[in-house]
Amino acid sequence: MARKGSAFAGLSVAIVTPLVHGEVDYAKLREQVEFQISAGTNCLVPVGTTGESPTLSHVEHERVISEVVQIASGRCKIMAGTGSNSTSEALRLTKWAAKEGCDASLQVAPYYNKPTQEGFYQHFKAIAEEIGIPHCVYNIPGRTGKNIEPETIARLAELPNITMVKEATGSLDQCSQILNTTNLTVLSGDDSLTLPMMSVGAEGVISVAGNIVPHDVLAMVRAALAGDYETARHWHHKLFPLCRDMLGLSTNPIPVKGAMKLLGRDTGELRLPMTSLEPKQFEQLRQTLQNYGLIQS
Repeated sequence: MARKGSAFAGLSVAIVTPLVHGEVDYAKLREQVEFQISAGTNCLVPVGTTGESPTLSHVEHERVISEVVQIASGRCKIMAGTGSNSTSEALRLTKWAAKEGCDASLQVAPYYNKPTQEGFYQHFKAIAEEIGIPHCVYNIPGRTGKNIEPETIARLAELPNITMVKEATGSLDQCSQILNTTNLTVLSGDDSLTLPMMSVGAEGVISVAGNIVPHDVLAMVRAALAGDYETARHWHHKLFPLCRDMLGLSTNPIPVKGAMKLLGRDTGELRLPMTSLEPKQFEQLRQTLQNYGLIQS
């Protein structure tokens, strides 16, 4: 039986926000969207962590959402990152996303102020009850400082339009408990754990590595969804060193922006307080991409 968010099964890519001389490069954003659509990516996730949402102004945040919706023009789903540690701000951004035609929203757990489990529940409930598009709860305690416990997610699953969880706790037990106690669709929030999570019932990934190798991530996910775990394992073991050695270099999105610069697809520019890789790390990244076959030595 299909889970609540199965329409979003497959590969979602948390796309970067291209910058040039400190400003959002909307022409390059168009290229990124077209690249992903050509690859067959199922869903684009703009203005998440990878999209540097913490340092975009509200005007930029809204415009990036609008541009991605307009460029995609119905050719793939759009799940906009509109979460906040302020419920009123999350409501405002999510209303904008819904108005602009997004298919879903990605709602990160409120960060820094570390609400209670009841606070988490009331925050997501307020968004779900006011804005009718599907919502994906994004649980990443390594960044937010606090876990949304599985019991809280089970309560949230009773709300009709909370349909997905982006699970980035790194815990297969938590993933299994969510799948065991709810009808939510679970999407991996860690590229290297996508196949292990899919083996217990997750339905895909919101991927960072998909910015550079969407065809390969998609091949793994499609194979797992079809039950072809021999093929899926092949792709997992091909992708694993890339994910480990690229994404482990520094905080996301620093390494993936560096990789896209090496591939000629982005300036690699970031906004403070994010800073580029150190020269030694950049050479390590170059070697990782060479090992994968993405660039020549």
